[in-house]
Amino acid sequence: MNQLTSAKRNAIPYALAVVGVLFASICFGLVPYFSRGLTDQGLAPYAVAFYRYILAAVVLSPALVMHHSKWREIVWGMVAGAVMGLGWVGYVTALETLPASTVGVLYMTYPVFTIAIAWALFGDQPTRRSFVAAGLIVAAAIFAGSPASVPPDQIPILLVSLAAPFGFGFGICVLVHRLSRIAPLARMASVSLGSVIGLAPLILSSEVGEILPESGDDWVLVVGLGLVTALIPQLIYTICSPIIGAARTAVVGSIELPTMFAVSVLAFGEVIKGTQALACALVLGAIALTQSRSTRTVTTVISKEPER
Repeated sequence: MNQLTSAKRNAIPYALAVVGVLFASICFGLVPYFSRGLTDQGLAPYAVAFYRYILAAVVLSPALVMHHSKWREIVWGMVAGAVMGLGWVGYVTALETLPASTVGVLYMTYPVFTIAIAWALFGDQPTRRSFVAAGLIVAAAIFAGSPASVPPDQIPILLVSLAAPFGFGFGICVLVHRLSRIAPLARMASVSLGSVIGLAPLILSSEVGEILPESGDDWVLVVGLGLVTALIPQLIYTICSPIIGAARTAVVGSIELPTMFAVSVLAFGEVIKGTQALACALVLGAIALTQSRSTRTVTTVISKEPER
């Protein structure tokens, strides 16, 4: 009954909203394909991160002008975006050498960072179920980073990749605790612009060859990275996730991790080992267990209607 009532209130049918969240999550899972394609052509990891966020920042920036009176919230969003953008450099760097499936599992540890940061900075007491889920995710990270999956000499790169889930965790906390009073598009714009500003010093201090694609194929990857893995899925997610609710969004959105595994196998010819498959199962189990704030993606939180 609640779903029928909700569907009547929304222009988009409930079933179509589920498909929208599923589609958007698959798009998010395609990041390794575009990222590694660009780094293989010589682009620096921070340039790849910059290209992912710049399109959304440009397209959505008018929303910041419309909501300029909420400048404190906008500044918070930009700070969160800067931390997320710089953290994403670690993710791209890891994808250069580590299996995409392993990096994907480590990326999905962001709920653990979210719980820890929310507790430490905002006094958000985690639930018992969140602790259990965090334990499952930590176990998954241990399996994914075990010697059976990652050679010992690549452990430092693995640790660097954790900058991305830390950044996402910080971003989620800021979005929940500081940005609830501005419109969803303004949240997206402030975070995207903050990411671009945070990465700008690295871009400005680089050689042209490190940041500028050389061929038309490379530019196709750049546009695909910005459109297919960021702007378009973020907008779809923003529209559809409130319709189906945070719990179902978390479960449906977990398709992002198997998508990364599929990219790992189909695009890069990698072999999924037993430890990686077990890590994937643990992460998906943790998401299904909690179905709570701690497992939302940043875009799920962004899509919430502003508090009055």
